[in-house]
Amino acid sequence: MKRIAIIGASLAGLRAAESLRKAGFAGKLVVIGDEPYLPYDRPPLSKQVLTGAFAPHQTFFRAKLGYDALELDLRLGVRATALDAARRIVTLGDGSVLECDGLLLATGARVRTLPAMPDLAGLHVLRGLDDALRLRDDLARARKVVLVGAGLIGLEVAASCRAHGLEVTALEALPVPLAPLLGETIGRAIVALHEQRGVNVRTSAKVVGIGGRGRVEQVELADGSRIEADVVVVGIGVVPNVEWLQGSVLTLDDGVLCDRYCMAAPGIYAAGDVARWHNPWCDEVMRVEHWTNAGEQAHAAARNLLAGPGEQTPFASVPYFWSDQYDRKLQFAGLCRGHDEFQIVVGSLAELKLTALYGRAGRLVGALAINQPRQLIHFRRLLVEGSSFEAAASAPAA
Repeated sequence: MKRIAIIGASLAGLRAAESLRKAGFAGKLVVIGDEPYLPYDRPPLSKQVLTGAFAPHQTFFRAKLGYDALELDLRLGVRATALDAARRIVTLGDGSVLECDGLLLATGARVRTLPAMPDLAGLHVLRGLDDALRLRDDLARARKVVLVGAGLIGLEVAASCRAHGLEVTALEALPVPLAPLLGETIGRAIVALHEQRGVNVRTSAKVVGIGGRGRVEQVELADGSRIEADVVVVGIGVVPNVEWLQGSVLTLDDGVLCDRYCMAAPGIYAAGDVARWHNPWCDEVMRVEHWTNAGEQAHAAARNLLAGPGEQTPFASVPYFWSDQYDRKLQFAGLCRGHDEFQIVVGSLAELKLTALYGRAGRLVGALAINQPRQLIHFRRLLVEGSSFEAAASAPAA
């Protein structure tokens, strides 16, 4: 291959570029990014950037190493708008076209918005660096904050807001926040943690409107109640960025559909939030929106893009994510379903310092650690090895 293009100056895009160079690719390497920034780290946006602990430049990757060694043709602030997959030609928003021998798609995802979301000052989403900076500036003048969505990002924002003494209400459409990720028992415990810190958590809450005259003033719920707000943050999930691929030969189904090698079509691979692939670890087709997956999958996709016939390696991954809320670090590996067997094997709910396991059909399928990182490392290894639930539950780390 003489030229490879990476579409997306994201974590996945950067890790793919690093992996390609490390694997010996010496050809032209083009990276397209729709934001004007070099790749940066997103997890601090809802925490350190909002609280002012980090300046924006502290989120940027390769601050010390720089980019010279990667020899990238970086094209930032330009969006990919169409793909001719058969000829591997990408059309860009500035009217130019890019021909390449190989493509790696790492366009990520964007925030999901409310239907007919009004154009009001003080109404925010949080996905990119610009979002975080606008929200940080608004929070400096706010008293009352309403979060629409009490998922991981919403609750991290709640903790950041409480650190500044703001009045916070978190609205969640589900009966128990985080239940799809961690189960109802842990979901209720996390709610209790936030309530103890002064957050008003309202569940089974359906938002029907956001009102104000020029600036947000209130959030309206289906039960007729209204909650006053100076700032509203909508965090109800993300949508993979695949619209620009409409009309290509790629299969689009909640992301770019790939095989177990992360291949979407000959010479075209995908990684990160946009990739939906067959994961051999659990024999499921899935799309994973976690930080760790973006880097690991990008490495695998880059390696397979360069590999010859018969030399590719399936990307088998145990999903992993973490979340920092107040003085608690939640770490989860595996998958959770509502009907899974659940058992706390170390610690207790009362302290909210614990390790819990999730089982399905006799197999260990998930492990959660709250302020117990050694336990998580131990059980993540057992997940990779395919341990039974019974054996794992009887053998926590020493």
